Amino acid sequence: MALKDHRDLEISGATPRAREAFERALDAQLSWRNGADAHLQRALLEAPGFIMAHVFNAYLSLGSRDPARVRQARCAYATAAALPASARERLHVTAIAAGIDDDFETFKATLARLLEQHPRDVLALHMGHALDYLTGDIGQMGRRVAAVLPAWSKDLPGYHAVLAMQAFSEAECGRYAHALDRGHQALETNPWDARAHHAMAHVYEMTGQPLAGLRWMRARRAFWTDTVVATHCWWHAAVFHLALGEIREASELYDRYVRDTRSAEIGDLIDASALLWRLELLGGNAGRRWQELAAAWSARAGDAYCTFNDLHAMLAHVGAQDWRAARQLETALLGSQAQRSRYGETTRLVGLRACRAIIAFGRGQYQRATQLIGVLPSSAHRLGGSQAQRNLLYLTRLEAIRRLRRPAQMAAA
Repeated sequence: MALKDHRDLEISGATPRAREAFERALDAQLSWRNGADAHLQRALLEAPGFIMAHVFNAYLSLGSRDPARVRQARCAYATAAALPASARERLHVTAIAAGIDDDFETFKATLARLLEQHPRDVLALHMGHALDYLTGDIGQMGRRVAAVLPAWSKDLPGYHAVLAMQAFSEAECGRYAHALDRGHQALETNPWDARAHHAMAHVYEMTGQPLAGLRWMRARRAFWTDTVVATHCWWHAAVFHLALGEIREASELYDRYVRDTRSAEIGDLIDASALLWRLELLGGNAGRRWQELAAAWSARAGDAYCTFNDLHAMLAHVGAQDWRAARQLETALLGSQAQRSRYGETTRLVGLRACRAIIAFGRGQYQRATQLIGVLPSSAHRLGGSQAQRNLLYLTRLEAIRRLRRPAQMAAA
C-alpha cells in the first residue's frame, strides 16, 4: 500500500524518511523560506522512485521567469514520466509537460482539474497560484484559492499558506479588509510564513498606508529577512519610504539590501529596476547605480521569454541612458511580437508599447509616453506581476503629464 502525505494523499515510491524530507521541503517552499532544495534532494536520495519529489523538483524550475532555469525542469519531468504513478500524480506530470512546452493555459487548466479532484493538493495550489501571478490572471487567482478552502482546516499542514495565498489574492482584487483578515489568520497559524508577511505589505501599499506598512515591516523583520523573498521585502520597505518622500532612506535600502550582492537573479534585477525608476520619478538621482544594473541586465539580452522582464530591463537601459541597448531590445521585441507563442502574444499586446513608452519618457518625449501608456490599461495585466508592480506604468504616465504641464505653469507664473 502506498504511503500518504500529511494531507492524506497517496504518494507513490516514497519511504517514511523520504516523506518527512518532502514535507519539510514543502513547508519551506509554502512559507517562502530557505532550504526547500536541500530537503527535497534528501527525499530524492532516500527514494529515487518518489514521483512527487520529482514533480516538486520540476515545479521549482517552472515557477521561474528565467528561461535557463525553466529548461532544468526537463530532467525531473523525464524521470517522473517514467515512474509508476497514480491518476493524481499523472495529472501533475501532464501539467509539467504543458509548462515545459510554454503552454501556460493548459498548465493552469490541468492544475485546476487536479484541484477539483484533490482540493488538498497544496503543491498544485502553490503552482497554480504562482502561474496566476506570472500571467496577471487576478480573477483566476482568487477563484482558485476560494474553491479549495472548504476542504481545509487549521489542523492540516500547509493551511497557513492557503490563507496567505488568499490574502494576496484578495489584495490583488481590491478586497483589502478581507485580505488583512486572512493575512492575520495565516500569521496566527504560522508567524514564520513570509508569504503572509508579503501579502500584508501589499495591503498597506495598495491602501496608501506607507507609515503603517513600514512599521509593520520593521516590527516583523526577523520573520522575513532569512527567506527567499527577503530582497523583495526590502523593496517594499523602500517603496514605503518613497511614498513618505524619504528618498535618501530608500536609496540606502537599495545599496544595503536590494543591490548589495549584485545578484544576477531575475527577481532581484526586477526589484532593483523598479525601485530606481520610482526613485527618479520622485526627483531622486540614482547616479551610477543605473550603469551597474544595466550591465547586469545585458547578460539577459537574448532571453526572449518574459514581457515583465523586458519592461524592467528597458527601465535599466533607459535609466543608464544606454540608448544602444534600448534600441537593441526594442528591435528584438519587434521580431518577438510575430511569434505564435505566449511570449509573442504578450509582446504584441503590451510589451512593445510599454517599452517604447519608457524610451519616450527617457528621451523627454512626454506626450508620446503618455499616449503609449494610455492605451495599455485593458491589457496591462498581461505583464504579470502584482498591481503594485504594474502601477509603475501609471506613475510614469502621471509624471509625464506633470512634466508636460510644467512649462505652461512656469509661463503662467
